[in-house]
Amino acid sequence: MAAARSGAMAAEGPLSLFALSAAAVSRNMGALERDVWALPGHLLRGLLPLLSVFRLQRAESAATRAGISTQPIWRKLWDDVMKTRPPNSESITCWRKKFLEAFFSNVLHGVLDVSSDWRLNDHHFSPLLHSSPHVSQLTLCNALQGAVELTAEHNQKVLENLAGSLRVLKFRHLLSCDQSSRRSLVLLLHRLIHHGSVSQVSVYSWPVPDTVLLVLILSMSAGFWRTGNALMYGPCGLCREEDKAHSQESAQEQAERGRCDERTWSDGENQRRSPRAAEEADAHLNSVLSRPRSPPLQIQACSEASSKVPSDHTSTGGSSPCCVSDQPSCCLVLPKTRRRLKSAVGKKRRCLRRSRGRYADPEDLYDFVFTVAREDNSGLLDKSSATEEENTENRTSSSPESLRVDHTGCKKIRGAAGIFSLKAAHRFRSVSTLELFSIPLTGEMCRTLSNLLSSWMSLENLVLSYNGLGANIFCILSGLRTLSRHPDCCLQVVRVSDVYSHVPCMELVHCVLSALPQLHTLSVSFDLKKQLEGKKPEGNPSCSEAEIPESCLEQLEIRFPREPLQTMFLLPVLKASKSLQQLALDSATLPCSQELGLLLEALKECNPNLKKLSFRDMNLAEHQKEVLLLLRDPVLQEITFSFCRLFESSTAEFLSEIINTVKRNSSLKSLKLPGNRLGNHRLVALADIFSEDSSSSLCQLDVSSNCIKPDGLLEFTKKLEGHIQQRGGQIPFTHLRLFQNWLDQDAETAQEALRRLKAVCSVVNDSWDSSQAFADYLSVM
Repeated sequence: MAAARSGAMAAEGPLSLFALSAAAVSRNMGALERDVWALPGHLLRGLLPLLSVFRLQRAESAATRAGISTQPIWRKLWDDVMKTRPPNSESITCWRKKFLEAFFSNVLHGVLDVSSDWRLNDHHFSPLLHSSPHVSQLTLCNALQGAVELTAEHNQKVLENLAGSLRVLKFRHLLSCDQSSRRSLVLLLHRLIHHGSVSQVSVYSWPVPDTVLLVLILSMSAGFWRTGNALMYGPCGLCREEDKAHSQESAQEQAERGRCDERTWSDGENQRRSPRAAEEADAHLNSVLSRPRSPPLQIQACSEASSKVPSDHTSTGGSSPCCVSDQPSCCLVLPKTRRRLKSAVGKKRRCLRRSRGRYADPEDLYDFVFTVAREDNSGLLDKSSATEEENTENRTSSSPESLRVDHTGCKKIRGAAGIFSLKAAHRFRSVSTLELFSIPLTGEMCRTLSNLLSSWMSLENLVLSYNGLGANIFCILSGLRTLSRHPDCCLQVVRVSDVYSHVPCMELVHCVLSALPQLHTLSVSFDLKKQLEGKKPEGNPSCSEAEIPESCLEQLEIRFPREPLQTMFLLPVLKASKSLQQLALDSATLPCSQELGLLLEALKECNPNLKKLSFRDMNLAEHQKEVLLLLRDPVLQEITFSFCRLFESSTAEFLSEIINTVKRNSSLKSLKLPGNRLGNHRLVALADIFSEDSSSSLCQLDVSSNCIKPDGLLEFTKKLEGHIQQRGGQIPFTHLRLFQNWLDQDAETAQEALRRLKAVCSVVNDSWDSSQAFADYLSVM
């Protein structure tokens, strides 16, 4: 390592005495570290780039005291080691965290060889242990090799660090894996979610999902876990501590209740029975109350066996279920209940017994995590489901202990694979955000997800993207409806997107808002419309006819699958959403010239607090009057016309009216015009928005994808500089977006324009191959 460091320094040219001394110090940091941190700032500044990432991290406090920023060093490390440009690099505020987080992930997955760079290789430090406190987001891939490594005994401290730092856990491109990998995943999820700080779980790109593995991820994310699983790999220390504390509290409460019951019984009954009978009854009660408390794992078996007993005899909300103390006879009827459960499931159930050893059969893993009925056992389940349904109907639909939730549009399944018992599971901490991207969800899986959602009190954000839901969207919606009825429901954001829409977009929006009036954000997006002429989803009456209660909606996004915009159906939504601040409409067609005008009138009447309005991929070429009305609105702060063909058939007068309207509007802060074929001459004209006679407060301008060439951008820059000079060097303009324009046609001119622009405002652009848009260029010419 020392030779590699010396070679790297020698490659930069002859070494000074200071450089030689600094190299010698860096090689002996183990002995000199404390003295190095006390060096003056100018000496420390020259030494920091010669340290390994581990020593550099330890030097952070000393550098801060000396007024030295290590950010340039970490940025150079990123460029040298990662050799990629991270997305949104302009918004990265801490390159140290960014580097160490990527470093952890790459080492964990075997992508990065630490011996490839002397700065990464220090035998005094463990790469995973050193970087784990800085990891807030982690992605696990393929066959879960990362989960296996993290739950290995030698990485126990790494997992403990992640439990405190990790906030987002992602799964991508998962594959079916063996029993050992699944067991590692259970341990990982239990530690990071139930006893950790993970608040978001996202699953991406799983074309053929493993049902058992997916249900495991979803159920543990929802906070469900059977602690009987601890038998296979040793009990969880944190659960053991909680169970011990809970046992002590329960024992004390039980003893107090027993003394109280004994006094009450003695006072009320002794007068009506013989002394001999009273003594026998008291002796029996004392024997029950003084019976040694079962260990936590044996109590769990009791809970499992009684999963079919009505909810008032079980406990799911605490950290340690037990037989209810005021029903001592519960423990006596458990064997019979357990036999009934065996026949219902249709397979031999393994129950915990006092004589059982510490380790269980590996096949018990999923019996402890959840009860998944096999497809070939569905007939057996049919025979025993009648009793269960009777018990279910006696419970309220909002009970988190329900085995199934009976909702409109979510058919009851007898013996369905994936439906699992929530009653027999412990309820631990759960995540607040669940995201499922590009994962086909079958009807069975949707019912399982609906069952979980119905009691997921901590859930704040739900994103379902390209899951092929079809009519099953109503099954999931039924679970959310049950959840919304609970006073502790936290759900605020729902985003649903898919290829095909099973029902018209507005009908789905009506259904969602009717079921979830507490939502703050709703996004509904579909690519194509599924042809269902004259058909309605079975079991789901039209929601468009139902009255929408007043909602808390603040943000509404609708992407229509080329459906006509019908304001008459949108109007009830707008009326019910008095707090609406953002509205985005995408890919809607305008059936008549008056439709957009009707929408603007409705917005003005129903939503006076609307701040942001966005239109995307809608042909507004023939709606110039409505466009100008929007730009005059005294309340709107952000307006977006994205790929709306504004200037397709317009005249120079229309552009002048837009400029003059924006100049007089002091409330508009952001104007986004991507994909409207501005070209060079229209971009140059837009610079007049900031002329000396303007009262505009425009801060942000987006002209991405507008066929702008370097010479046009340079002319715009020069004109903008002239207006700034006329106004004494002060204009509100701060951000310009230039993505996907033709700036590669003359690199020298483009660089000059960008350099001058960056002295005026923040510029965000990219390196884009303009040859891809040659056809668009011809249409502008």
